[in-house]
Amino acid sequence: MAIKPIVPIDNPLLRRKSKRVRQIDGSIQRLIDDMIDAMHSAHGVGLAAPQVGVLQRVIVIEVPEQEVVALINPEIIRKAGERLIEEGCLSLPGYRAMIKRAANVTAKGRDREGKERRIKADELLAQALEHEIDHLNGVLYIDYLESLDQLYKVEPKEKVAVESELKGQL
Repeated sequence: MAIKPIVPIDNPLLRRKSKRVRQIDGSIQRLIDDMIDAMHSAHGVGLAAPQVGVLQRVIVIEVPEQEVVALINPEIIRKAGERLIEEGCLSLPGYRAMIKRAANVTAKGRDREGKERRIKADELLAQALEHEIDHLNGVLYIDYLESLDQLYKVEPKEKVAVESELKGQL
């Protein structure tokens, strides 16, 4: 099975609002599996369906030491607090910016079996929930910036690791 490519940030598809999933069937199960594969391939924490070219309200998230969370028709139902955090996006690889996000969020949606799920989150999971649900609404993290000049370039983790190993060998 081929890994679905991640839609780049300049694609107008990412600015469109995703449609609610009416029925959780085999096509949604395949979409979730494809999204997980694409997220893993890109070494990401989360991915929204529009990022693989599908305007459906589906997200997947995997934070360290936790299982993959797949949510269908997710929505944030409560936010509390505020914090300044570094954020990036798989649709804009190699760039980050500091933005404000909630300190805690509560989200609800359906899992891949169709069961109602409520998630109370903080730290990286809260950030990922906000980021991915924003994607479903056509909102990108760069929309929270006063200027694109606030973006800064970062080296890919793999390149940094390889360069560190090479320096150690010199």
